[in-house]
Amino acid sequence: MIAKLKYHFVAVALLGLLLVGCDILPFLNNVKLPVAGLTQAEVVSGLKEALKVGTDSAVTRLSRNNGFYGDKLVQIGLPKEADVIAKNIAKVPLLGDKVLEETRKLINRAAEDAAKEAAPIFKNAITTMSITDAVGILKGNDSAATHYLRGKTFNQLKQAFMPKIKASLGKNIVSNVSAESAYKSLIDKYNTAAKIPFSGLEQVKTNSLSQYVTRRALNGLFVKVALQEKLIRQDPKARVTDILKKVFDENNRNSALTF
Repeated sequence: MIAKLKYHFVAVALLGLLLVGCDILPFLNNVKLPVAGLTQAEVVSGLKEALKVGTDSAVTRLSRNNGFYGDKLVQIGLPKEADVIAKNIAKVPLLGDKVLEETRKLINRAAEDAAKEAAPIFKNAITTMSITDAVGILKGNDSAATHYLRGKTFNQLKQAFMPKIKASLGKNIVSNVSAESAYKSLIDKYNTAAKIPFSGLEQVKTNSLSQYVTRRALNGLFVKVALQEKLIRQDPKARVTDILKKVFDENNRNSALTF
């Protein structure tokens, strides 16, 4: 009888362990064990520092004079609706390449003026990053951190950029000329020429300039953040703080971290 009870006890105990094991195995599969020589706190701190350095660098570069306009990778051109102007500019009296380029420059100035608004929004997203977020980035690809930030901040950035860009587009920047007025003048002159019989020109119907510039400015911002992320991953010289050096040097030695 005692032997039988012992048998039942062992069976129940094993069954309990099996059930518990079924519950915790998926959890264990999702746990990212610390890299040798690094604590979990150091890894998370390193990730946050990388995001901070990367975003600060991107915002600083883009918010300075010629940050957008002087960088062909993120320079904002005229809206697609205005492509026909560039194509036919030689046919339009009193409208030359210089006017076209000045309008493009003023549009990029509006984006540069708005870029600094990104700094506090990025800072908040980085500060509140959870361990779960960090693990997702660790397991991700070369742009995992950029995708994380885009998902966390895009709507906030759009809300912050739009009024700033709209105000900048209407603000006199050069010789009492704003980006909005320069663009309107460009379109008006072209459309006047297009009304001339047999001109062969098609009139331009434009969308909101502020919405267009906001979208392009945000795209350019995240292009720069992604480049900074890749630089920190691959170039030791870009690891400008002690925690970055420790985490990413250890990362390269162990090849267990992906960011």
